[in-house]
Amino acid sequence: MMRRVLIPISGALALSACATTTVPQAPGPADVAMPGQFAADYRPPLDTDGNWWEGFGDPRLDELVERALAANLDIATTRERLASSRALLRAARGDRLPSVDGVADVGIDATSNDIGVTLSPGAVALFDPDISGRLSAQIEAAAARVAAAEYLVADRERLVAAEVAQQYIELRRTGERLLLLRESTRLQEQTLRIVTLRFEAGLSANLDVRRAAADLAQTRAQSGLLELQRARAAHALAVLTGDVPRQAPPVDQESGSVPAFTAGPALGVPADLLRRRPDLLVAEADLMEAAANVGIERADLRPSLTISGQVLLGDGSFGGIVSDFLGSLGAALDLPMFDGGRRRAEINAAQYELQARFLEYRQGVLGVMGEVENALVAIEAYSNRNADLEQAITESERAFEQSNALYREGLASLFDVLDSQRQLISSRQALIDSEAALAASFVDLYAAVGMPSAASRTVRVDVEGMDAPQGFEP
Repeated sequence: MMRRVLIPISGALALSACATTTVPQAPGPADVAMPGQFAADYRPPLDTDGNWWEGFGDPRLDELVERALAANLDIATTRERLASSRALLRAARGDRLPSVDGVADVGIDATSNDIGVTLSPGAVALFDPDISGRLSAQIEAAAARVAAAEYLVADRERLVAAEVAQQYIELRRTGERLLLLRESTRLQEQTLRIVTLRFEAGLSANLDVRRAAADLAQTRAQSGLLELQRARAAHALAVLTGDVPRQAPPVDQESGSVPAFTAGPALGVPADLLRRRPDLLVAEADLMEAAANVGIERADLRPSLTISGQVLLGDGSFGGIVSDFLGSLGAALDLPMFDGGRRRAEINAAQYELQARFLEYRQGVLGVMGEVENALVAIEAYSNRNADLEQAITESERAFEQSNALYREGLASLFDVLDSQRQLISSRQALIDSEAALAASFVDLYAAVGMPSAASRTVRVDVEGMDAPQGFEP
């Protein structure tokens, strides 16, 4: 139950001067313990200038990422929502100012001989001095939503840049696999011709011809799947860059090996993630909003005050002269009395929500740490795997040459030739896939550490009256 009391204006202004904030201090990065270093030993070569994707040294990739950051529709959507949240913040701040509305009192006086119309224009003003702190808490909640929307833009840019790089790596992987498939097909066709000639000369059985033909058909069968994977990557890149998906380009338009990462920005230390990962900054802004919501609920326990005034200009008719005016000014004070515990329960609910969001924030930090550690371990693992696969290719090439030569002399079976040929083709395919996985691991690493683009390393948050994160640290 609320009790409304009329008080003098002087008393209302005195209460307004005593208004204090009701918003508690939100937990944040200072309340999360972080290790001094990442657990994995590997660190990428350093190049502190430029964007992380430029570490691949591929101008085509640079062009695609920049185009996506400028034209991606998901990024554009988050920017529109940012503009909306800023408008709502301006609206919340406007509630702290007096509102004035125009009014008009129209009267009609009718007699047997005449009808007169009178018009009494005027204005009505309302002002809430916010002695309860509700409006201040609402402004802080709106400002936190602006901060979250700002960081969501940066997070979408982070994810889009990473996805473009991943799809481009897949495009190059499948393109290189298709080129290898053509080379492997020619190699197996040559083997099939040799086996066929030996069969026609009576030097080998028809079974050998069938085995060689089966291996060739199995290799050719991979073409359709690779073309499908390549088309999907090309279509995904088109969507990411705001374009209409089209037929995937021919292989020779994207020829060349999978791009290799050479150097990139420094990773920093785990504590840097708290100021660099946009999704963690979003979660921190959500904590601030939850704290502000506690303040909004607490304001219901305090008195609220409304100051109102009205001015009417009377005794005027259409086209006439105003002869007098009527004015009034007053204030109404609402005092919370008894509500059966509803307000306290709502405060408790808001406090539990604040604690729940903090736990989500801590969980998010742990998840981000896991992403970074996984990427570092993957880079080291794939680097070692590539070295072993290169050695395997070298040995497989020697084995195939020797078995092929021995087969022509009749000193080895076709099974030895086909087996060594399969090992060679398999090792070459595995190396391409492993090189792509290594490149993708570097993308995962820089997406995990939240490295922003060089052009947007500072996030500008339109926040007033709150301790909000001020931006990324380079």
